[in-house]
Amino acid sequence: MDISFLIVTRQRADDLRVTLSKLKTLIGEDEKSEVLVYIDGCQETKSLIKEFNWVHWTFSNKSVSASPARAILYKKAKGTILVGLDDDAHPISEDFINQLKATFANNTKVGIIAFQEVRGLFNSDDTALEHSKEADAYITNDFIGCGFAIKNEVYKKIKGFPVWMNIYGEESAVALEVLNNQYDILYYPELKVNHRIDVEARKKRGRNYFRFENQLRNTIRYYLVYYPNPIYKIAKTLFHNFKKYAIKDPRYFKSYVKIVFSTLFFIFSLFKYRNTVKQETIVKRNQLKPLQY
Repeated sequence: MDISFLIVTRQRADDLRVTLSKLKTLIGEDEKSEVLVYIDGCQETKSLIKEFNWVHWTFSNKSVSASPARAILYKKAKGTILVGLDDDAHPISEDFINQLKATFANNTKVGIIAFQEVRGLFNSDDTALEHSKEADAYITNDFIGCGFAIKNEVYKKIKGFPVWMNIYGEESAVALEVLNNQYDILYYPELKVNHRIDVEARKKRGRNYFRFENQLRNTIRYYLVYYPNPIYKIAKTLFHNFKKYAIKDPRYFKSYVKIVFSTLFFIFSLFKYRNTVKQETIVKRNQLKPLQY
């Protein structure tokens, strides 16, 4: 098996239907590609199982959240290359699969390829491509979950997607472990995905308390798990979020206090997950050019 496309989905059956239809067109009858989908506690999406019976489905009655679901799903993939997609994202590059294989073949130290994200709702893939950017490839320190690829052999050398995170930040954990195993992360903008989100609608939503709470929790846990000496980074994170958010909004403050206390309880299970990386890995990560969203 050459390519495994992997998707975790929850409460977006219509978006997933579009993505699977696009993937079917992409891979056709190619027996060297497979598609695996994890339905994370969503009964509505089960209706797609019969409609797309060529997909390898995993279903959970109870939601486990994005990162633990990925941890389960990625272990089932048989491809030498694992392509991670959001349920509302699909590849739009010409000759996507062959270009992906060639990029890995030509860059043997690359463990992850980050794709260019083209955000927006478009009438066609050609129109989406017109909104993509011309950019150069470069070695970076992270990737985004809506569109990336990782070598299966590299994924098996790391702990995988963290089960101690839920959503927001799990990509950074995988990226750090890949860097710690002396592989590179390549941003390759010629490989493109259309992330079918309504950009204007997202701007109008304003404050996202759910994202704030999860990002703060996961950032603190990230430092606790990976950093040899995490105290300074945690203190800096807490101070920044208190000053910028918690002190200005009662709902942010409530979430802030909740995360502080939940972190204290997490410390009791920390030794089960702690996986410190080399100090030179942290230095390298900080020196690399960050991913341009």
